[in-house]
Amino acid sequence: MLKNELTELLNIEYPIVQAPMAGGITTSQLVSGVSNSGGLGMVGAGYLAPDAMQEQIREVKLLTTKNFGINLFVPNEFQVTQDEIDSAEKKLKPIREQLNLHKEQQLKIPDYRQHAETFNDLIKIVIEEEIPVCSFTFGLPSKEVISELKANNIILLGTATTVREAIEAENSGMDAVVVQGSEAGGHRGNFISRDKDSLIGLMSLIPQVADNVRIPVIAAGGIMDGRGLLASLCLGAKAVQMGTAFLTCTESGAHQLYKQAILSAGEDEMVLTNAFSGKWARGIKNRFIEEMQEEGVSFPEFPVQNALTQPIRKASSAQNNPEYMSLWSGQSPRLARNQSVEELINNIIHDAERINR
Repeated sequence: MLKNELTELLNIEYPIVQAPMAGGITTSQLVSGVSNSGGLGMVGAGYLAPDAMQEQIREVKLLTTKNFGINLFVPNEFQVTQDEIDSAEKKLKPIREQLNLHKEQQLKIPDYRQHAETFNDLIKIVIEEEIPVCSFTFGLPSKEVISELKANNIILLGTATTVREAIEAENSGMDAVVVQGSEAGGHRGNFISRDKDSLIGLMSLIPQVADNVRIPVIAAGGIMDGRGLLASLCLGAKAVQMGTAFLTCTESGAHQLYKQAILSAGEDEMVLTNAFSGKWARGIKNRFIEEMQEEGVSFPEFPVQNALTQPIRKASSAQNNPEYMSLWSGQSPRLARNQSVEELINNIIHDAERINR
């Protein structure tokens, strides 16, 4: 049951994909550890500069000869006014003061054209380094990019939060689609459906997508163990993508307080917020979210709000203060464990085989 056309396509032993968590969590040790243990390790390159991504790719290649992949954020045009920025800065000012964070330089507003150029540079590196798998979040790349990647025999994975988005991913030429249920930690991957319209539970989403696309489905959102893996496969998925379960592993680059926050959290502490980045994401409720997420308050679009809060998140991390860090997590924190990647994958497979006897 654990072997299928997708494990064959990805050339992996088990139908387990490590979620490509951006921001330094997917260290070379984590990515290679997953691949060496039979899954598909993924570099979360969403915020990486081209040089940094190429350096990490080469590090991973020194640690594994197995397949691994890269995840990229598809750049989207955005609009922002100075009034929106000023309003957000005013709301952030008390938090900056609490962290003794003094604004030393003018905010550099993210530029869509620059993001698009960086994205194209990252695509060139994926091709140059002969990365076997490339996945995309926040949309789908252009037909030209997809054709170029396919011409170089690179397997493409899209991200979808609804059936409509999954069909669009298939029509664009994706080889498989990651379906992200509302339980998933971190940013929502919706790109057609509105934020609130895309909050479909994973167990409802899997069979509906599986019935409407021909490409393999990869299930994501709250899956932490063999039970979640088998449930997803029974509903029509060919593999699972797991984030929070890998985030608390010893090889993860997450801050120790971040890991501890997940390990000690309850399921009712997970909330959706757009206060950190301007894009809705699920994480552990802390003081930052409580102070920022008032009814009716709006924030500049991603990635502008993300740029505004970056100094706060960095300072909070440096000061070992989890109250102002973005503690992204799925809805199953009680199932998280502090263990190695190898132990996690072995436990998942052992549980799945035991249940499936």
